[in-house]
Amino acid sequence: MDDWNKAKHYFKENFDPHIDLSGIIYIIGVQELGKGPGKFNKDQKIDLMHIAICTLLEPYGYYSYQGNDKDGWPHFEPTESLPQLKPLEQERLVKSSIFDYLKSNGLL
Repeated sequence: MDDWNKAKHYFKENFDPHIDLSGIIYIIGVQELGKGPGKFNKDQKIDLMHIAICTLLEPYGYYSYQGNDKDGWPHFEPTESLPQLKPLEQERLVKSSIFDYLKSNGLL
């Protein structure tokens, strides 16, 4: 089983057997927010996905965690420009970073 399939299997087993990549990113954002599951409006859901992407790409040097705001939401600053990637290459980078995230957090 390759790395992405291991990561996807983790989310299917622990969250939803029909989860897709967007759902996985959303769950990571909720985890990183640290407030547990809750009701989020559309803008907050977008923010959660942004938090996840920043968290996933931080170890690659693309973002730097700046701290939390007064409401406890984490903020990041870009530190390096992302390379020009085709959509499939972007997807591969995100999938690889999800596997690395799970592994570094002792979940795989």
